[in-house]
Amino acid sequence: MKRGFTLVELVIVIVILGILATVAMPKFVDLTNQAKNAATQGALGGLRSAIAIFYAQTAAAGTARFPSATSEISNAMAQGVPKNAVNNKTDISLVAAAATAAAGWVYVTATGSADYGKIYAGNDTTW
Repeated sequence: MKRGFTLVELVIVIVILGILATVAMPKFVDLTNQAKNAATQGALGGLRSAIAIFYAQTAAAGTARFPSATSEISNAMAQGVPKNAVNNKTDISLVAAAATAAAGWVYVTATGSADYGKIYAGNDTTW
């Protein structure tokens, strides 16, 4: 006598696996988005530190100022401008006020703005 699984048993196992996959998939996708946001926030912290160091160095030299060009920010970063993990961009958009932009990073250069010298992620200016 041969031993094996019947077609009904195999179909039941496939249905159960399908149900488990549909339950687990949304949780996996959410973890991916959380990881991208965390990586972007970490890179943003590095950029903010580089801007603060630039300001401190110019203040020590007697001409305290924030970077006025993207090249000054990228020069302050040892490895260059990091990638925004959410939108996969490394470019910095110079703006007059904090606003969401298509760029990887948004840097406020208007001296009259309350956000002068601050940098934000291009996809989220609330961080």
